[in-house]
Amino acid sequence: MFILTKIADLVQIVPEDFNKDAAQAIEDNINAKYANKVIQKIGLCICLYDLLSSSEGLIGHGTGLVNVNVEFRLIVFRPFKHEVIIGRISSANTEGIRVRLPFFEEIFVPRHALPEGSDFSADQIYEWKTEDNVLFFDTHETVRLRIEDEVWKDQSPVGPREKDEPANSLTIPVGSGKKKNSPYSLIGSMDDAGMGPILWWDGEGEEEVEEAAAE
Repeated sequence: MFILTKIADLVQIVPEDFNKDAAQAIEDNINAKYANKVIQKIGLCICLYDLLSSSEGLIGHGTGLVNVNVEFRLIVFRPFKHEVIIGRISSANTEGIRVRLPFFEEIFVPRHALPEGSDFSADQIYEWKTEDNVLFFDTHETVRLRIEDEVWKDQSPVGPREKDEPANSLTIPVGSGKKKNSPYSLIGSMDDAGMGPILWWDGEGEEEVEEAAAE
């Protein structure tokens, strides 16, 4: 689910941070720039992992900023394809189910990726009807799902000609609740044995898993 990514960048230290230890000032700058940001084709940056190297600081002409070339590693959220993760159902509609993590909300499970026999009910939730029972995908329920694919949306400015060209063959339906122009989204499935609400499969052990997912 999490990976380490090495990045080289130019960090600019403002005069207000001159009273800090040099390493701390650099780390604060990196976290302010990258934390909770999406880097295309890399993932969602969580925070700095470690600082590998830094150059001598050079004061910029006329700015007072100290420029430092640094190399560091970031903790990045990017589940691999077919990885099984745990989240909570945030909402549902006729297109499918949205799932969230404590720090990430752009996960969508299409209707066709739910167990066969699942229907959207008047209560705005999905019901899985088996031969002997009816099981529910309740809102806020803790679920287990498999990551099937990822969708990237480049937010860089584009020209009129480029706007007419699809950037990715995968799309998430407009009515799914997906945030407009979200730079990074995941598509999951819950149609295999063991997938879906943990309560179905693990029973009383669900409470412990729910606490872990909420942390």
